[in-house]
Amino acid sequence: MRTYEVRTYGCQMNVHDSERLSGLLEDAGYARAAEGEQADVVVFNTCAVRENADNRLYGNLGHLKPVKDAHPGMQIAVGGCMAQKDRGEVVRRAPWVDVVFGTHNIGSLPVLLERARVQQEAQVEILESLEVFPSTLPTRRESAYAAWVSISVGCNNTCTFCIVPSLRGKEKDRRPGDILAEIEALVAEGVSEVTLLGQNVNAYGVEFGDRAAFAKLLRACGGIEGLERVRFTSPHPADFTDDVIAAMAETPNVMPQLHMPLQSGSDRLLRAMRRSYRSERYLGIIERVRAAMPDAAITTDIIVGFPGETDDDHRATLDVVRQARFASAFTFQYSPRPGTPAATMSDQVAPEVVKERYAELAALVDEIAWDENKKLVGRSVELMVAEGEGRKDGATARLSGRAPDNRLVHFAPGDEVPRPGDLVTAEITYAAPHHLVSDIPAADLRRTRSGDAWEQRQSDESCGTGPSSSGAGPVLLGLPTLPA
Repeated sequence: MRTYEVRTYGCQMNVHDSERLSGLLEDAGYARAAEGEQADVVVFNTCAVRENADNRLYGNLGHLKPVKDAHPGMQIAVGGCMAQKDRGEVVRRAPWVDVVFGTHNIGSLPVLLERARVQQEAQVEILESLEVFPSTLPTRRESAYAAWVSISVGCNNTCTFCIVPSLRGKEKDRRPGDILAEIEALVAEGVSEVTLLGQNVNAYGVEFGDRAAFAKLLRACGGIEGLERVRFTSPHPADFTDDVIAAMAETPNVMPQLHMPLQSGSDRLLRAMRRSYRSERYLGIIERVRAAMPDAAITTDIIVGFPGETDDDHRATLDVVRQARFASAFTFQYSPRPGTPAATMSDQVAPEVVKERYAELAALVDEIAWDENKKLVGRSVELMVAEGEGRKDGATARLSGRAPDNRLVHFAPGDEVPRPGDLVTAEITYAAPHHLVSDIPAADLRRTRSGDAWEQRQSDESCGTGPSSSGAGPVLLGLPTLPA
């Protein structure tokens, strides 16, 4: 049996696509390579958002060339956004690559690998648009208790810094019934937490003419028995409406967590970025979210050093961060991406200035996050136990879990050790900028079907059978290929 390894770079959408690639390969008879073992097939699922993505990919491909030379029959495949962008350039720069496939045809991978093996030449297949919605493909989920669920792919926005719309295409929405059917199938398999995925989730429904579709979908998730937690990522502030806030607040299993990209606090830069909102609107959304859900944790993305950014623009961003009081923020130093309008803009900011501003912003974000975390000391929170051993300080071993607001908590287990997917209550005793700690043994252990599913997976893997692509995730064949 040939073995495989999938290496993933980039966003949650890529992580979910890699689960599908794993499911496809296992459906085709491949087995996941054991840790430390050289795989017969190595698949790179790439990202094209950051400037160093190219260097990282071609550097890794270069390191694999002597490995492939020493392992006759080994194959290398490159997919994802970088493959969609570079196309035949991948094989030109790395002629030892066997397969190149794009964002719209991940389902072709097993056939392309076999064709490359038989014909003894590289196969490059890049489709220009989506033909089959990827959620119809088999999936090997990484988690037994949590799952990604795509509600749309592509994006209709034209942000000047972003290359994603040209690589993922225009937004395509799934029908609500198909999404809910997938979630129900996941819950039947033991999943208790789902994250709804889309490049812009609250534009969901635009393709079939229902602007309230996303709020309705959140409420419908509340009616699925056994579904403990619902999250979503990422919304766009321009499309964020009060009906979504109401659905979040009124649907018990929709978590009080919101990741909403800011990108900049400067209205002048937001205009240059073609972000169709301004800082006042953004802060207004946060104010309404917190009025409806006082305990909501809000996180964001911020770009530092966008072309033309001045000291005043930077100070405007710092001011919005102080007002918003984010639980955390993903901060990025701007890097030009070929093919985007921002890449050709004048007034590119000097790297040393960008680094200085980045450090100042990161320090402020950490300071605020730490202050917000300190407010939780002494409070009890319900945690969904995560996989892994968690944090160990000296002789104290802890497990890790996620609070409803998605904060990471390292906690001391009680007499009965919970399994990943189980629920416990922990009292917070210490706060750090990026995590919380509970040194009081957790109480109120609730063993769940998710924990049972995790235990069954461990048993299967110890017996050498491992989770099959159909057992590890939904195989929803026969669904509409695209929304009507």
